[in-house]
Amino acid sequence: MLRSSSAARWLGGLALVAAAALAGCAADRGPLVLDPTPSPTATATATATPTPTPTPTFDRAQYSIDDPASIWVVVNKLRPLQPAGYVPPDLRVARIAATQDLPMRDATATAAEAMFADAAAAGLPLRLTSAYRSFESQTRINAQLVQQLGQERADIASARPGHSEHQTGFAIDVGPLSGVCDLQACFGETAEGQWLVANAHRYGFMLRYPDGLTAITGYAYEPWHWRYVGVELATELRATGIATLEEFFGLPPAPDYAR
Repeated sequence: MLRSSSAARWLGGLALVAAAALAGCAADRGPLVLDPTPSPTATATATATPTPTPTPTFDRAQYSIDDPASIWVVVNKLRPLQPAGYVPPDLRVARIAATQDLPMRDATATAAEAMFADAAAAGLPLRLTSAYRSFESQTRINAQLVQQLGQERADIASARPGHSEHQTGFAIDVGPLSGVCDLQACFGETAEGQWLVANAHRYGFMLRYPDGLTAITGYAYEPWHWRYVGVELATELRATGIATLEEFFGLPPAPDYAR
């Protein structure tokens, strides 16, 4: 029995030593740490591409270019008025300085009155030298020029009857109130001429026969000849830099009359 009691004590001591050893190992390792759960990756949200707003296009078919009553009618050496003896329906004399009573279409007169008033307010008074001409008047004027200049030179200085913009009532010839450079190329170099170039589109007028474009328009440079086409078209011509109605409407150049 003594041996059994000693053996029991020895085994008990061994168990305590083993327990202490296991406890020390656990302490050395420290607490068990698990790998952290990965954070979810943010998914990029696609940004919707805005639908582009279409740029408004100018409606070049808004008015006729054939009807002599239309503010966009194109009259040149290849495009005579139809009928040849056309007379505008609403002619009146504008309340502006002029060499004489010169009728024109009502819309032209209203625009010219505003333009002349603003030019005068800017210290650059203008004077009207020509406006509507009938078929008969144009026949007489053209015949005089042919006699003075010969047919070839007359054809770049004046329209033959039935081919004149003046017959539409939409064309006006403008000069300075002083009369300096009236109906001459030098008018384009005057302060009044330059004011018109910078501002006439605001009233619906365009310079119909620009410098250097005789091969397209058929006529020499006329800084005094202003054609009423309405503010919309005059502004579009200025914005696009297109100088002639022939080019704007895709018409063939008209340097000569049809044979």
